[in-house]
Amino acid sequence: MMRLADRVVIENGLVVTGDEAGTIIPNGFVLFEDNRILEIGDGKTPDGTDRTFDASGCVVIPGLITAHTHLYGILLRGASLNIEPPTDFAQILQRVWWPVDESLTIEDAKASALSASADMLRNGSTFFADTYSGPNSIEGSLDAVAEGSDAVGIRSMLAFEMTERNEPDEARRGLQENVRFIESLKKKKTLASGMISIHASFTVDDFIAGKAVETADRLAVPITVHTSEGLVDLYHNLQKYGERTVERLERVGVLGKRTVLAHCVHVNKRELELISESGSSVAHNPMSNALNAVGTSPVPDMLSMGITVGLGNDGWIFDPFENMRYALTVHRLARNDPGAMVPDQVFRMATLDGAKSYGLEKEIGSLEKGKLADITILDATNIPTPLTSQSVIGHLINSFSGRDVKDVFVNGKQVVGDRKLVLMSDEEVAEISRRSAESLWSKLK
Repeated sequence: MMRLADRVVIENGLVVTGDEAGTIIPNGFVLFEDNRILEIGDGKTPDGTDRTFDASGCVVIPGLITAHTHLYGILLRGASLNIEPPTDFAQILQRVWWPVDESLTIEDAKASALSASADMLRNGSTFFADTYSGPNSIEGSLDAVAEGSDAVGIRSMLAFEMTERNEPDEARRGLQENVRFIESLKKKKTLASGMISIHASFTVDDFIAGKAVETADRLAVPITVHTSEGLVDLYHNLQKYGERTVERLERVGVLGKRTVLAHCVHVNKRELELISESGSSVAHNPMSNALNAVGTSPVPDMLSMGITVGLGNDGWIFDPFENMRYALTVHRLARNDPGAMVPDQVFRMATLDGAKSYGLEKEIGSLEKGKLADITILDATNIPTPLTSQSVIGHLINSFSGRDVKDVFVNGKQVVGDRKLVLMSDEEVAEISRRSAESLWSKLK
């Protein structure tokens, strides 16, 4: 029978599958055809392959999963804003992010998606979940983001953040943009998928939150919401509804198996019980939480209660290895307990559990037969101590960084080769991003 697609093998690597059993193959291969993994094994490489990638001296891992991000955050890197320094999270939103949101254009949406997607790919991420927020660039924004991410070859799940912070109609238009985009995907060949996003419970009323849930259920897509990231969210709900944030989300029907709650910093035991009982997941963003000085999410408690936790960057540091390292250490520090978090837990957050958060665990998040060929290859030649099946997870958290990412495959296609983008030049991406950032900065002075 004639094959219509190349059969590709990555061989001679230390393969960390990231599967439920934690399978690691010291001298392994990953064979895939078109966009699906055909076989994973050790020893002799199967015959009949069209292309071979020699992973000698390398570690082969699943493409890393970024469970929560804001791509447009990359346009603010290095910006010097003429503002009164914020002293709490609400002021950060009011003085930094909301003015940025209101200044964004469709061109900025595409440029930031291109640049941030490239950054994540070069650092080993192959999937991200992004929520875009631009009240003056709603219609068509998700198409622009998808065009940017598709151009460099990364897998994505996108939504527009519904909010009523300026006026109720803004939320209605945001919901329409989400629905339009999701329905349009049926006619497109793209790596993008769609979901529904509520900005936060303190920027929407019960009615629009209910409409968001109803729409997500009808379209059978995930729904995500920023949840008790800062105290402003908690205090708003206590003052207006007499409920804590997760209690209110549970009452209006937001919690559920397709729900991803971003942050969950200021949550108590009862709220964690509601999250666990509902099957909701959490997207943990430890570096961003530290940057904004909002606190540390009780992730060890979540894990002990069986809550699925993915790892995100919230639009700040796009190197997942830095985020993994910080997730390992911040919980130890917060609890004065060096056993509060271990490398295996953190690696799982950045792989299989990140995929599971969005119902994608049967497709991505681990290297297994039949799954999509989303693969990252790490150059291990600079690792200073023995690299073995026993030490590799520790090295993934403690030793590797995005600088060690050598090759990346998404959907069976090589998108990073020898540390360079394949589908576009790194220089072209940087130039587009700089022009967009320069324009944006000029509006913020």
